[in-house]
Amino acid sequence: MKHTIRKALLAGTWYHASPGELKRQIETFAAEAPSFEEEREKTLLAVVTPHAGIDYSGRVAACTWKVAAERSYDAVIVIGPSHRVRFKGAAVYGGSGYESPLGVLPVDQELAGRLVGSGHGVIEGDDEGIPENAIELQVPFIQMMLPGVPFVPVTMGTQDRKTCDGLAAAIIDSIGDRRVLIAASSDLSHYLGYEEAVKTDSDTLAYLKRRDIEGFHLSVERGLSHACGSGAMAVAMTVAQARGCDETRVLSYANSGDITGDKSGVVGYAAVAFFRNDESGDERYHGGSTKEDKPELTDQEKSDLIAIARARIEESLKGKRTGDNPVLTSLMKQPRGAFVTLKKHGMLRGCIGMIEPRKPLHKAVEDMARAAAFDDPRFPPLSPSELGEITFEISVLTPLREIRDVEEIEVGRHGLYIVKGSRAGLLLPQVALEQRWDRTTFLEETCRKAGLSEEAWKDHNTVIYVFSAEVFGEYY
Repeated sequence: MKHTIRKALLAGTWYHASPGELKRQIETFAAEAPSFEEEREKTLLAVVTPHAGIDYSGRVAACTWKVAAERSYDAVIVIGPSHRVRFKGAAVYGGSGYESPLGVLPVDQELAGRLVGSGHGVIEGDDEGIPENAIELQVPFIQMMLPGVPFVPVTMGTQDRKTCDGLAAAIIDSIGDRRVLIAASSDLSHYLGYEEAVKTDSDTLAYLKRRDIEGFHLSVERGLSHACGSGAMAVAMTVAQARGCDETRVLSYANSGDITGDKSGVVGYAAVAFFRNDESGDERYHGGSTKEDKPELTDQEKSDLIAIARARIEESLKGKRTGDNPVLTSLMKQPRGAFVTLKKHGMLRGCIGMIEPRKPLHKAVEDMARAAAFDDPRFPPLSPSELGEITFEISVLTPLREIRDVEEIEVGRHGLYIVKGSRAGLLLPQVALEQRWDRTTFLEETCRKAGLSEEAWKDHNTVIYVFSAEVFGEYY
C-alpha cells in the first residue's frame, strides 16, 4: 500500500467542482429522498447504487446513501466495473485516499491489504490518472452521508463467475465481524428505448429481489441483463447472502429518459438495499457474526439434505434422479460452506467440501456429495454395487474467523483452516474429537493436511481460521 492521493478527475464534468454547489446538490437530493423509517431496525449489509453524472443519477444514488446514513460502519467497500482500462480479475486501489471537492476520503489500507492478501486472486491496482466514474461518483456521497467512514475502492477488470466468486470470498474472509457496507456501483440497461429499458431493468431487479445469484449470472451470460456492473452486483448479493440477508428492497428506480425527457435511448438507474432482519422470527442464521452460532437445522431439513446428497449420487450412477424433490426452506437456500462425508461400514469412503459460502446450502450439499463419491483422489469412484452400503455425514459450516491467539481454539467446537502461502489445509471439528487430539496435535495435523511442517502454525506468516459446524448424518 502507498501514501498517494488519487485526484478528483471528474470534478467539473460529472459533478460540481465547487464544494458549496456539490454539497447543496447532495443535500437537496437527500432531502427529496424518502425517510426509510421502516428500515431503521434492520441491518443493512449491501447496496446497489448508480454512477452516471450526478445530474442524471444523483437522486437515485441519494436514496442508496440515505438509507445507509442512519447506521454506523467501520468501512465501505465500493465495487465497480472498469470502464476505461482492461485487465483480468479485481484490483484494490493501493493508495491512501481519494480526493473530491469536499476533501480526501481515506482508504482503509488495513482492510485493503487483507483483500489483496486473502489468497483469492485480488490484486493491488493503481487508479492514478484513470477517470473511472464507477468509483469516483460514490466518493462525495460517502463523505456527505457517512462522514468519517473510510472506504476501499475495488475495480473489476473482468466480471466472470470466477472473478466474482474470488472477490466475494476475499471480502467474506477479510471483513470478519467488522461493520462493513458493500456498495455495488452499477447502472442498469444502456441505450435501449424507454419501454424496453423499463422491462429489461425490471427483470434484472427481480433477480436481485429474489437474491437469485445463479439466475442473475445466467441472465447476464445470455445477454438479458445489461448492467455494466453486473459482477459488482453479483458480489454484493453473494456477500449479503453469506451474512444472512433475508430481505431485498428496491429503494428507487429511474432512467435518463425520466430526467431529460429524451426516451429514445436511455440508461437505467436503481438504488437497492440488502437487509438482515435480526429481530425476525427466524434467528437461525447469523452470517458475519463472531458468535459462530450453528445454523440449527430442523430434523426435516437434515433429512432432506441427506436425501438430496443420496439422490445426486444415484442420478450420476443410474442416469436419472429418483424420488421427489424436497421443499427448500429459507436456510437451505442460504449460501453455506459444507462438507459431505461418505462412509462404508463405518470407514471413510470419500470426503469433499466447499469452505466458503459460495452456493446455496442445498446446491453445495448436492455438488459435494457427487465430488465425494467420484472425485476424492484417495479412493476409486463409487460403484453402483456400493451405493446401498454407503452412509452420509454432512457438515454445515459457519463463516471462517481468523484468530490471533491459538488459545481461542476450542477442541470439539472448532474446525481449523490453516493457510501459508499457496498451501492450505482444513480439518472438521469432529475429526479432533474422533482422534482424541489436544489443541497442539490438532494444529499439527491440520498443518500436515496442508502439506506444511507440523510446527508451521507457529510461523507469523501462517494464517489460522476457526469455524464451527453442524454435523448430522446416517450412522453405521
